[in-house]
Amino acid sequence: MTARLSVVMIAKNAADVLPDCLASVSWADEIVLLDSGSDDNTVALAEAAGVRVFTSADWQGYGIQRQRAQQYATGDYVLMIDTDERVTPELAHAIRQALANPQPDTVYSIARRNLFLGRFMRHSGWYPDRVTRLYARERYRYNDNRVHESLEASGARVVALQGDLEHLTCRDFAGFQRKQLAYAAAWAQERHEKGKKVSAAAIFGHTLGAFCKTLLLRGGVLDGKQGWLLAVVNAQYTFNKYTELWALNHGYTEKRPL
Repeated sequence: MTARLSVVMIAKNAADVLPDCLASVSWADEIVLLDSGSDDNTVALAEAAGVRVFTSADWQGYGIQRQRAQQYATGDYVLMIDTDERVTPELAHAIRQALANPQPDTVYSIARRNLFLGRFMRHSGWYPDRVTRLYARERYRYNDNRVHESLEASGARVVALQGDLEHLTCRDFAGFQRKQLAYAAAWAQERHEKGKKVSAAAIFGHTLGAFCKTLLLRGGVLDGKQGWLLAVVNAQYTFNKYTELWALNHGYTEKRPL
């Protein structure tokens, strides 16, 4: 018997990208959206599309918020996506095939096609950028990480699905930079609270390593101008997160609630 699917997402001020996202998964048995306190019309758009909408403005990080959102799902399987992602027709077909023959001890990875400054990257570590997003609801959940959260699926068989998940990662550079800076601060604070240290010399080593890894080891040079720019952006992000950790280690910046 075909398993029921719940598409689950978390959102905040996503009115500009939500309609296309919802349209790409309109075939699911249900769509659940947990709003984090939007002040645009995200909630109204979702409700008008028949989405089951809930609210939790007590932000404790991405991992916890995904766990909360999953609690509202009723399907046998969860497809966890973001509001700036779109399920392609080929991926939708692959998901329906997997649901027709459910294997609860199996989780499914999906290739993300990431947009950066007008180009869907094919290299640079941004493709296929596989993420595990389809899984049995009662068996698996996300970890508690504030950023870079992932599915806890130790021991599960991982099957790669055909088709891509289009991710509008950087459609607005200033907004992308603000998000990257917030991720860096959250990453640094999480590690500082765990007692992690970093030296000034290590900051520069990590930064240079991130640039070379993106451009050379991950083939960013094959992505043209965007590949070079992304190498710089990745180096910048690495510099920001390790410098923030160094500043926290030395009491040069304030710890803040996340």
